[in-house]
Amino acid sequence: MVIAAYSGTFDPITYGHYDIIQRAAHMFPRLIVAVGLNPSKNPRFDLDERVTLIRDVVKKLPNVEVKGFSGLVVDFARDNGITVLVRGVRTVGDVDYEKQMAVMNRDLYPDLDTVMLAPSPEYAHLSSSLVRELAALGAPVEKLVPAAVIPALRERIGLK
Repeated sequence: MVIAAYSGTFDPITYGHYDIIQRAAHMFPRLIVAVGLNPSKNPRFDLDERVTLIRDVVKKLPNVEVKGFSGLVVDFARDNGITVLVRGVRTVGDVDYEKQMAVMNRDLYPDLDTVMLAPSPEYAHLSSSLVRELAALGAPVEKLVPAAVIPALRERIGLK
């Protein structure tokens, strides 16, 4: 059975991420959402919080599980029997970067392929950093993130 992983920081998970998760879950018999520690991105939510939020969001997708990890995604992939990485790409810059990473990852782990998915048009503008910025400025984010994320996001930025 092919096991795929969609990796990222997901700080927080957006509808754009969820779009990719749903579509990848239809493509692969098993999908792991691999939530990276990545302290260099200065996440607003700690790893356990992000894992918990994503589990709540994907709970109705039976072939999807959520796991946190630190270190190289290729090591996580190898340790979990993953042979496909799913990557969301919004821009030409994303494609160039992900192509570079795919080649490097395949060099480090020859059994690992990368599949790039463009977002659905309604989510092509979304990023976690944009959501955090809008939320901090008091803008409504209900159309940007799943409902389970909103209370945690408001609390994290100091809004009620």
